Amino acid sequence: MSINADKPNLWKADTRVSVDQFNRWFMKFAPKAYRETRRRTIESVEQGLRLTQDLSTITPGVLKVNPDILPMLRMCTCPPIARDRLIGLANLTKNLVGCLEEGRLPAKMESQHLEVQLKKITGIVSRMLDADIFPWLDEKRRPAKEERYRSSTIVADRLCGAVAEPIVRNAQEKRQLATIEKVFTQRGYKRKPHPAAIPLNQMEAGTFCFRLNVLVKPSTTEEKTVKIPIDAVIQPKQAKLPRLPVLIEAKSAGDFTNVNKRRKEEAMKINYLKATYGKDVVFVLFLCGYFDAAYLGYEAAEGIDWIWEHRTEDFDQLGI
Repeated sequence: MSINADKPNLWKADTRVSVDQFNRWFMKFAPKAYRETRRRTIESVEQGLRLTQDLSTITPGVLKVNPDILPMLRMCTCPPIARDRLIGLANLTKNLVGCLEEGRLPAKMESQHLEVQLKKITGIVSRMLDADIFPWLDEKRRPAKEERYRSSTIVADRLCGAVAEPIVRNAQEKRQLATIEKVFTQRGYKRKPHPAAIPLNQMEAGTFCFRLNVLVKPSTTEEKTVKIPIDAVIQPKQAKLPRLPVLIEAKSAGDFTNVNKRRKEEAMKINYLKATYGKDVVFVLFLCGYFDAAYLGYEAAEGIDWIWEHRTEDFDQLGI
């Protein structure tokens, strides 16, 4: 039985309520999430300044030992250098830059070649350092404590500005999962990890877990399997094993454009799940924010239903 997918007459009203709910949360909590990330980022930038002796020693050796300072270094230039721009300027590979920004060195690159690539990076960064932010460089002196902190805040704001949307999205995801946990804890469910060695259809009744990697086959004709992450997995209390649990994807959005760009992701997931576990898979979305009729209609056509965060009592219709 459908929950909301077969009720298009309610979609616009639900969207309005959901948009209002997201906006109230954003105005109250998003600045806090941003401030906390900004504080941690300032500390990280200050550490990067210390590692490079306040940007006076930007060398391949420093970058080799501390590859994760590369994003900070990119934001220390005038103008700040985007990742793809750095790749183009220095004629680098995406793999190299990606590895460095993840805090590791590429495993298969020869040491001599790596040294050459790191010299390209440090050379470009050193030539393009923003003298207005780091006045001590032209004056060939060490900065005062207050100067270092001031410069760190500017670089941190540049870094946070580049990732503001993911900061808000991650904070909203945590809030949505906390809402799901509250709903099911109140219903007598227990949060308990599901061991990877135990088949999904043997998940203990009356339990739930978050961020479970589920093995699926991309199609019924393929033998290879891939892992897809599921935000929340809930096995009904009355379940008679073996039985597949309910799979929930938590989604929030602060605008209509991005959700319609990404709506195929859920369709791909449910197709993988059905190819692996059959047509009885129960996969629903948990929505909060800007989900319009175009998005909802697409998901409904793909056989995906949803529950609005502003109406959690709809979980009753899933038998949980």
